[in-house]
This record gives sequence, C-alpha cells and structure tokens, in this order.
Amino acid sequence: MRTFIAVDLAADIKINLSGFVRKLKRISPPAIHWVREEGMHVTLKFLGEIEENQAGVIGGHLRTMAGETPAFPLIVRGAGTFPPPPGNPRVLWIGLEENPPLQAFQERLETTLETLGFPRERRPFHPHLTLGRIKAPGGLGAVLEMIVKNGKTSWGEMMVKEVIFFRSVLKPFGAEYTPLFKGPFQQ
Repeated sequence: MRTFIAVDLAADIKINLSGFVRKLKRISPPAIHWVREEGMHVTLKFLGEIEENQAGVIGGHLRTMAGETPAFPLIVRGAGTFPPPPGNPRVLWIGLEENPPLQAFQERLETTLETLGFPRERRPFHPHLTLGRIKAPGGLGAVLEMIVKNGKTSWGEMMVKEVIFFRSVLKPFGAEYTPLFKGPFQQ
C-alpha cells in the first residue's frame, strides 16, 4: 500500500485555501492539476509502497513519538513555486512560517524511520503544502502573478495536535487518503 505521514490542516485554513484555488482556477490553463480541499496537508515523510504488516510497526513508533511531543502552533503563510523563478515551475505551493517544533519532529521521524529501513530524504525539509501540479508550462502568466501577489498572505493559524499516517490510493479524479493511524501530541 502507498503511504505517507502528514499533518492535516484545520478546516478554516482549508476553506481559505480552497477559495484561493477557485480564484486561480478561473485564470489558469487546463494543464494544472489542482489539489482538492480534502487532500490539503503538510507531508512530513512519503514512504511509498509498504507491506501491510509494516503499517502497525510504523503506527506504533508514530504514536510513541507523538506522545512525547507537545502540541505546537502552525502558521500557514505565503505562496510560491518549485522551482522558484526564473525556472519553469512544476509545483504551486503554500508555505509555513519557520517552525522549530515541526522541523524537530520531522527530523526525529526521519531518524526513526531510517532504523526501520526507510531511506532518509536527501533534500532538506521545506514544509509546505502543494496546491497544484503543473503538467505543461504554457499560459501560466496570470497564475504566477497571483502566486507572487500572495507571497506573504496569511492563510490561518492552528495548533498541531496530531500527526497522521495515511494510506494513499490513486484514483482517476486524484488521490484518496485514508488515515491508518493517528498519533496525538501532548496537550
């Protein structure tokens, strides 16, 4: 099964971002695949395909780690592209303010999962959430202008109270996510 570990967003933040996506859709070329509201999350670690028997082991480690971690605030702010200008963008993203507790938890997660046989991510962790994936580079001027205009926009704040281990099933309309385990943080 295809899996990843993430922080889900508060409903009010998802509503704000969905409104932004609706505005972007009106001015975008058809070559952008937009993330649906229910798919908006901050991925901490993509595990890819795992065996079902591994899920319980990973979930147990995740619950333990989360239980030892205090809940922390998260501020969702800004917008941008990967790669950044002047490159040809492939991803439209929403950013997060610098967050040492999130960074520390993600690093601990990498270390723990490495002991379970999952390779450490080679790229530095840049917490964000994907809004859209660009399939063809043409006709992006108005969309990129709107992204730049919202480069410092605040989309909302929340307390991160849990981390979620998700199963991802690819469907014709996009990925469908099902929580396998939730690890509550200390309240």
